[in-house]
Amino acid sequence: MNSNKANLQNGAAETESRKDSHMALALSSQNDTIDTRFYYEPMVAAHPTPGSEWRVQLGQKSLKYPLWISSMTGGTAKTNVVNQRLAKAVAKFGLGMGVGSARIALEDPDKIKDFDLRPVLGKEAPYYLNFGIAQVEKLIKSGSLTSVSDLVGKLDADGVIIHVNPLQEWMQPEGDRIENIPIETIKHFLEATRLRVIVKEVGQGFGYESMKQLLQLPLTAVEFAANGGTNFSKLELLRNQTKSKYLMPFIRVGQPAEEMVDISNRLFEVLGDKAKCRTLIISGGIKTFLDGYYLIRKSKTNALYGQASEMLRHAAESQEALEEFIQYQIEGLILARTFLTIKEK
Repeated sequence: MNSNKANLQNGAAETESRKDSHMALALSSQNDTIDTRFYYEPMVAAHPTPGSEWRVQLGQKSLKYPLWISSMTGGTAKTNVVNQRLAKAVAKFGLGMGVGSARIALEDPDKIKDFDLRPVLGKEAPYYLNFGIAQVEKLIKSGSLTSVSDLVGKLDADGVIIHVNPLQEWMQPEGDRIENIPIETIKHFLEATRLRVIVKEVGQGFGYESMKQLLQLPLTAVEFAANGGTNFSKLELLRNQTKSKYLMPFIRVGQPAEEMVDISNRLFEVLGDKAKCRTLIISGGIKTFLDGYYLIRKSKTNALYGQASEMLRHAAESQEALEEFIQYQIEGLILARTFLTIKEK
């Protein structure tokens, strides 16, 4: 039998097997819901080429894909394992990340090594340390802001994330009290340190007036951490049995990510050249690449999307599970960019 005939027969056998599997699976492959956010356009593009990138800028660096690993944790044996896995994945896929509160590294110099991820990340990855607004306020009051700058330098970080969390602090049994208006504290920090700064919420997002104030500052980015993902006010209430009986209604307060995109779009029109911050990290309740793609495309400025809990869940399982998850997030994003357009409401 010549090779051409053998190839034809092998091909026929594969086709027959595939058609049999199609018939067996057809009845269980019926859709009962449709994602109405998109137009699917199969006529206007070929398959993306392997290794396709989607570059996005964050500060002075760029990511290969608009996917940000949002700050979550750090400073303990368990969380250090997770951050090491996250950092390896960031380096492999060309992403960026923030770590959880680095406050412990200021309080205990022995903990600095736990945040030393630059050797794992490599030079190209954006890497930001995280501090709470209440702690920044205390550092200003004590004249100790240089300790933050020194830590950023020691760890070769690109800057800091300041999380603004008045409800979380109020609900937390050990919470700090915020004495000054946060926007004034952030202005002072920017002027005193000259560090790159991302400002984020912790699970409830920012309303119109807060976003208006933030977008007028020379921030590297604003991260939404909108209502819909991990809500740290709820987390603290679950630790506080007395308060949780009465104050739990606060967990439903806030803005979902799509509403925050709409707010920021309106504000860029209203503010014009007064808007000095032109990058958004859209996070809060984003479960899949389609959620992220939709919100990035809906935004009228430079945007990437962030995930925390989904990344944490896979990183806690294993390095392999984390990298598989990220690989298919990226594949889904590139396919979405190729074949989907969003429906304007």
